[in-house]
Amino acid sequence: MARIFGGDDTEVNTKRVVGTYGYMSPEYAMDGIFSVKSDVFSFGVLVLEIISGKKNRGIYDSSRSLNLLGYTWSLWREGKGLELVDEAIGDSYPKAEVLRCMKVGLLCVQERPEDRPTMSAVMLMLGSDSALLPQPRQPGFVAMRGPLEPDSSASKQDSLSINNVTVTMFEGR
Repeated sequence: MARIFGGDDTEVNTKRVVGTYGYMSPEYAMDGIFSVKSDVFSFGVLVLEIISGKKNRGIYDSSRSLNLLGYTWSLWREGKGLELVDEAIGDSYPKAEVLRCMKVGLLCVQERPEDRPTMSAVMLMLGSDSALLPQPRQPGFVAMRGPLEPDSSASKQDSLSINNVTVTMFEGR
């Protein structure tokens, strides 16, 4: 990605989107706009994955179809951030540091690039207990698509569903 940028560029519009879904920033995945804040988004995803021991792909709150970012945001807003911590860690971790890292991760994955900190600001936030952190806003890509609704076009055909896998039976004329 670094080759796309010119010497003084801070944002570039690409013709082809390449990268790993789940780590790409919303503006890049949707519009092909890549900036220095795109890497900040990816870093935030990694921070939250490390804390939780989970990948950003998959649903972690099935009642609301939330991926890792949405699940983390939900726990954070409910004041239950420590519930995100990987069970394998047990209780042997500094809770204040984990909550600080979670907050930094959420700041990095905010939907709008202008709301995300720069990487130098992220390093300052992580390296200093005295640095004041702003309140994060809703992350980008918080929800995942749930199962098809009963009135969708696919369900109007003769179909069977087992474990959310749909098999459609076609009959010839």
